[in-house]
Amino acid sequence: MTTNRQPGRRRPRIVVTLQHPPGAVDAGAASVRNERYLDAVRRAGGEPMPIDESSSQEARTRVFAEMDGLLLTGGADLDPALYGAPRDGTENVEPGRDRLELLAWEAARARRVPVLGICRGFQAINVFSGGRLVQHVEGHRPAGRDGPPVLHSLRLQPGSRFARILRPTGSAGVLQVNSYHHQAVRREDLAPGLAVAGTSRHARGELVEAFESTADRLILGIQCHPERTESTPPEFARVWTVFVDAARYGPLRDETTGSS
Repeated sequence: MTTNRQPGRRRPRIVVTLQHPPGAVDAGAASVRNERYLDAVRRAGGEPMPIDESSSQEARTRVFAEMDGLLLTGGADLDPALYGAPRDGTENVEPGRDRLELLAWEAARARRVPVLGICRGFQAINVFSGGRLVQHVEGHRPAGRDGPPVLHSLRLQPGSRFARILRPTGSAGVLQVNSYHHQAVRREDLAPGLAVAGTSRHARGELVEAFESTADRLILGIQCHPERTESTPPEFARVWTVFVDAARYGPLRDETTGSS
């Protein structure tokens, strides 16, 4: 394992995997969605390094060698072949993005940098770590992908790292979060090395809405979209700050304040 990270207050370099707009149903809307993630990283003090499935091998090699953190973002469904399942509710897949993000995940693991996964990225971390997905759940996405969100309750797991980020005491609590997904993770689908940090109730049973690594390295997955600030509780700004600070300083910092 090698890393070029050094302590200090420079802007940490965050590799951000994005949907390739020309491959989306609406390229303009995809570009807007992509920019939200980049803006969130910048607001938290990071330097985003965006890549997508069209990025050259040279570009991939360069950003993987320089990254201080990895952000896996939202988008199309993962191919269920990645977790050994036939299609049963999966819709659009992007094999090129699946391959790119698996390489990014492996590079982040080799460099031991923090990883944040949002929506598809949450699901990707679970699958890449050996977990599975429920390929379709009703009632968790709006009629239009960029329309008003479905809102539901997120129940924090008391004492979890995620709870300490959102609430300094790490206490239990319920927050209303947005929902733009149709696939999900149940407790029994969760990969080894990941712990439940937040849940929601559904007709198909309890769904995992947030998880975290059981190891020291910050690995955090969130099913909702905190980059959509208009429909996100303000506490979620701390998720971005803690993630970027972990990339800047490494694992030894106070998660409740986002500082070393």
